[in-house]
Amino acid sequence: MGAGQRSQVLVTGGAGFIGRRMVAALLETGADVTVADLLDPGMPEVRSVVGDLRDPAVAEQAVRPGTDLIVHLAAVTSVLKSVEDPAGTYETNVHATATLLELARQRGTEAFILASTNAVAGDVGRAVITEQTPALPLTPYGATKAAGEMLLSCYTASYGIKCCATRFSNVYGPGMAHKDSFIPRLMRAARQGKGVQVFGDGTQVRDMVHVDDIVAGVLLAWRKQATGPLILGAGESVSVNDIILAARGVTGAPLPAEHVPAKPGEMPAVIIDISAARALGYEPTHDLKSGLETVWPEFAAPAGVDGKAAQ
Repeated sequence: MGAGQRSQVLVTGGAGFIGRRMVAALLETGADVTVADLLDPGMPEVRSVVGDLRDPAVAEQAVRPGTDLIVHLAAVTSVLKSVEDPAGTYETNVHATATLLELARQRGTEAFILASTNAVAGDVGRAVITEQTPALPLTPYGATKAAGEMLLSCYTASYGIKCCATRFSNVYGPGMAHKDSFIPRLMRAARQGKGVQVFGDGTQVRDMVHVDDIVAGVLLAWRKQATGPLILGAGESVSVNDIILAARGVTGAPLPAEHVPAKPGEMPAVIIDISAARALGYEPTHDLKSGLETVWPEFAAPAGVDGKAAQ
């Protein structure tokens, strides 16, 4: 792009939790944004393509000529759903990604960023996951994301597209009221004065990263023309028990924990190394407490807490 030209950016899944924050950040940079999603994002300042990206006509409409960057967030993100429907997960997470990459090649798109996951590594125990950790996924979700990463690799090597697979850890932040992951469940329990179920003894650890830090990391990867896998997270793993303690402090609710048997395949730890991202200039701005303080107001409010949004 020359000086003064607006970037043309496609955000798939732009009506979802991460997508909305991504779109807002891109608009702040002056980008001309297209959102492709199953639901209309309700954002008059963007071009909206409503439909399923598995439909070639929808993908063709989304990737218009002159698109500089594709941020591909749309996916089946539920591990459980991926296990129940591996074929459908493949169609959404792999076939649609291949279609978008081919359209990027045909239309001269410069960069393609995929929302990937550290689940591509599978269960490594308490070993630290790096970009060099072999991919040994345990579920169709992890496997389809690994397949997407392989497609990106070949489109960089063969066609020169700056493809980066940003591997997100556990993302949380404002806009999660419709979700059923652990932090929204904690927030709802706090609002209702109830307790929360904890699988196992609560000592399993996860890297919890704020959505705004993820958005900043993706935009940094674009600016730095990063290629290959890039792990984005908080860089600090916390236990489930730590998360409950932090939520008690932020909400003021007792949040009693009921320990129930762990689900089969529950990983004891996800510990990641974000040094590659830090070398590009990435630095998370939220710790768990400050991050939860941005989440709680949506749940503490009496209205609008059960709204739906696209994934």
